[in-house]
Amino acid sequence: MRKELNIFLTALMFLTRLPVSKHIDHSEDLLQKSPKYFPLVGWIVAGLSFFILLVFDKYIGENIALLASIIAGILTTGAFHEDGFADTCDAFGGGWVKEKILAIMKDSRLGTYGVAGLVLMLAAKFLLLKELIFYLKSSSLTEYNLYSTLGLVIIAAHSISRLMCVFAIQQHEYVTSADGSKSKPLASKKLTPAALIVAVLFAVLPLLFLSWHYFLTIVPMLAGMFLMGQYFKKWIGGYTGDCLGAIQQVTEIVSYLSVLILWKYIL
Repeated sequence: MRKELNIFLTALMFLTRLPVSKHIDHSEDLLQKSPKYFPLVGWIVAGLSFFILLVFDKYIGENIALLASIIAGILTTGAFHEDGFADTCDAFGGGWVKEKILAIMKDSRLGTYGVAGLVLMLAAKFLLLKELIFYLKSSSLTEYNLYSTLGLVIIAAHSISRLMCVFAIQQHEYVTSADGSKSKPLASKKLTPAALIVAVLFAVLPLLFLSWHYFLTIVPMLAGMFLMGQYFKKWIGGYTGDCLGAIQQVTEIVSYLSVLILWKYIL
């Protein structure tokens, strides 16, 4: 049990800026096993973001609440995934060969493609969440059911999008040559089937408290992960840590969009 706790705390330290005991042995072995808890870390990030949304929505207003919620998520992770998404936009937007793409990814400077990608991605999150809240508030749900549904949708988006990163790690090869990359140890050893099942269970658990229709949202997320993985494989032969960040951000947005479509045309 203590070893599992150490593995979870390693995942928490890797994906967020939340404080973790300095006495935890954050070895490479623990980091290799930590992806099975990535969806669980998604619960924590989503929970903090949703809490901020609730507080600001109650006492200030909906738009400020959404903005504060997005900021809270960025601060919790240290913009870890957003940085990867921006670097991926820059690299594949400005590079036409593998060597050039990887070189741009290593560059700490942010280019036009990265800035444009970040603006559009954050705008998409804001507008999709705003639309989700609008549909919930216009329904006949009680206030409790309204916010519990929204909370579960947000938690599921965060947890399943991080599961998509785990799937990408399982399916593709790590290609960057940077020995100091934070993500490199994750690629040196795949998860066992048992560990992968743990990751899947943590990812889909929030959906068990909703209608079965919500499981349909996983299909476009899987499609997005697969298409992005194939695109990365075509151009650089696999994935990098930045590519994983891009997969998480894109599939999170796909999750919100899928729920919105589900509400408008199915439920």
